Amino acid sequence: MCSSMDLKIMNRFRTIAIAEGISFLVLLIIAMPLKYFYNYPHAVTYIGWAHGVLFVLYIALLIKVWEKYNWGFLKTAGAFIASLLPFGTFVLDHKLKKEYRN
Repeated sequence: MCSSMDLKIMNRFRTIAIAEGISFLVLLIIAMPLKYFYNYPHAVTYIGWAHGVLFVLYIALLIKVWEKYNWGFLKTAGAFIASLLPFGTFVLDHKLKKEYRN
C-alpha cells in the first residue's frame, strides 16, 4: 500500500502529465496551423514555451516517480515515450489511475 506522501507525488505526476498532454495537443492542433496557414508565429512561441516548461516538469517528476516507486527501465521508458506521442499521456494516466488508486 502506498503512503499519503507517495500518492501526492503520483497525483502531482499525473496532473502534470495531463497538462503536458493538453499543451502538446494545443501546440499541434491550434498553434501550428496558426503559424503555417495564417502566418501567425506568436502562437507557437507562447504555447511552445508553456509546453516546454510542462515537458521539463514532466521529466523531472518522472525521475522522481521512477525512484520512489522503483519502476523498471521499460515502464519508465514507456512513460517517457508517452510524452512524445499525441494522447500518450492520457493513456498513461488511465493506466496509472488503475494501478495507483487513491
